[in-house]
Amino acid sequence: MVKKLYIGNLAEDVTEDDLRANFGEIGEIVSLVIIRDKITGMSRGFGFVEMSTEQQAEEAVQKFNGGELLGRTIRVNEAKPKGEQDDRPRSPGRRPGGFSSQQPRSGFGNRGSGSGGGRRS
Repeated sequence: MVKKLYIGNLAEDVTEDDLRANFGEIGEIVSLVIIRDKITGMSRGFGFVEMSTEQQAEEAVQKFNGGELLGRTIRVNEAKPKGEQDDRPRSPGRRPGGFSSQQPRSGFGNRGSGSGGGRRS
């Protein structure tokens, strides 16, 4: 049975070939992807590897979780199904997706009332 693994804390320079070379030592890779920013194309620091068997996936977790790849300690564990909530705490005042729950402040640059920022006559 195919097993999908989450690979986290990847350095910017890590490529699909780097992951293929390392995880390929364990067994057959069904698929592999590094998640990239849609606009810049830069790595978002994580990816997924699908191993052909559950045994190979478990071996990959044991071998690579906490290991170093291009100077970064990577995290490797079983990927959670899409839509399943993670248990990481969120920053106060932050919503998933990175938008602040605070309302925008009035006035451009929050200059305050009556002190500068306008044309004087």
